[in-house]
Amino acid sequence: MTEQALVMLRTAGAEAIDHPGGNLLAHLQRVSALLASWGARPALVSAGLCHAFYGTDGFPATLLPLDRRSDLMQAIGEEAEALVYSYASCDRKTSYRTLTADDAEFTDRFTGERTQPTAHQRRDFAELTAANELDIAAVSPEMRGRFGPALLELFTRWRPLLSEPAWEHCRNVLG
Repeated sequence: MTEQALVMLRTAGAEAIDHPGGNLLAHLQRVSALLASWGARPALVSAGLCHAFYGTDGFPATLLPLDRRSDLMQAIGEEAEALVYSYASCDRKTSYRTLTADDAEFTDRFTGERTQPTAHQRRDFAELTAANELDIAAVSPEMRGRFGPALLELFTRWRPLLSEPAWEHCRNVLG
């Protein structure tokens, strides 16, 4: 599955897109490796590799239009693609605030739909977010200086959702 995803990323031009620490493909590979090092299950590791396919609320570059979700699903599986969509679709301003609450509301920035994610979905989302942001903070002192304090505050609030390895990495990178 990973090989198909890498082919899709290269075909979509991920190596040519600038990103802190080099290019987007290198970032995606580091996020995936970081999740694997934390003991994440294969679907979450695959989602880490592919989390930017549909763009994100913080990174507008789109590698694959939403009407081709089935292409990514074939490459990485249904569960991993659903994680990628969830990550990409998150309206951060409305969704981040209550993520730890049992009745958390998640707003889809593509559709405007509001849902209540399960505890499992909230943990996956928090873990993927942490891997993404911590990779950027680790490779870019400038980004760490600009956003590190806010990220540390966010991940401290999200601590109940993060695995022990993710929290440890957070403390090591952000202080």
